Amino acid sequence: MIILTGGAGFIGSAVLRLLNDNGIDHVLVVDNLGSSDKWKNLSGKRFADYLHKDEFIGRLEHASNFDKTDAVIHFGACSSTMEQDADYLMRNNYRYSQTLAQWALARNIRFIYASSAATYGDGSLGFSDNDDTTVKLRPMNKYGYSKQLFDLWVLQERLRDRVAGLKFFNVFGPNEYHKGEMRSVVNKAFIQIKETGRLRLFRSYKPEYRDGEQVRDFVYVKDCAEVTGWLLKHPDVCGIFNLGSGTARSWNDLARAVFSAMGKPTNIEYIDIPDNIRDAYQYHTRADMGKLRSAGCPVEFRPLEDAIRDYVEEYLMKNLAHV
Repeated sequence: MIILTGGAGFIGSAVLRLLNDNGIDHVLVVDNLGSSDKWKNLSGKRFADYLHKDEFIGRLEHASNFDKTDAVIHFGACSSTMEQDADYLMRNNYRYSQTLAQWALARNIRFIYASSAATYGDGSLGFSDNDDTTVKLRPMNKYGYSKQLFDLWVLQERLRDRVAGLKFFNVFGPNEYHKGEMRSVVNKAFIQIKETGRLRLFRSYKPEYRDGEQVRDFVYVKDCAEVTGWLLKHPDVCGIFNLGSGTARSWNDLARAVFSAMGKPTNIEYIDIPDNIRDAYQYHTRADMGKLRSAGCPVEFRPLEDAIRDYVEEYLMKNLAHV
């Protein structure tokens, strides 16, 4: 059995689809559906059972039906970079992850978990997933700090040769519709263009970047699922790895790709960055993918234009929210 926390979430449900496509359905989905529409991400997918995240962690030490677990994919966490309750983040993202990792490792069960590129903070130390760099990072928000703490715990406990962590960069694609303001700019752009015929992007406040030429490492959720699937098949591959496309593309590139996929002329309006986030705004991110490549990962990441076209034409234009 595979335990998949966050299995109804954005990336987790894409991994569940991949598992199903590979004939794997003996999966325990762990999540917190609440009153959200996340349940739709489970529709049409096959899994053995579902447990609320609190019930699951409470039963972990005593439930014999978990004894046949082959792997834990821990993608369940609060993913909002705007979350302000630091105690909640410590419980949900840090302590919960510790408990689950200790349980899995005590039983020699494969443990794959989600970290985040938010751990890199302002990017002043670069975007290398080298362990020596990881210990020096200073995240800029509470969410990033909660993820950084768990990465540091893995290193301090000398577990880097026993687990696989993934620092996700700017992920976009189907299954994200329930995320509200945390949805990708691709998703928001599609809606904005459909409603107004134009897209608003932040202007630049640095002379070396023209408006809209700030860059990010955008990565398609289907590619993230493929990498996770590869790690599942290669339990000997361990460490904390970046997961981005390895390419820095501008917001203007992204905008043009969305307009093109929608068959509409490019119409971009540049607006001020709000004062409360202006000082913390990142102008450049790009995942150093050398470590994952050196580990043998063969996944080829889709070019931004191809990924956006697939997302727009096969999902957003057809009102299909999930894979």
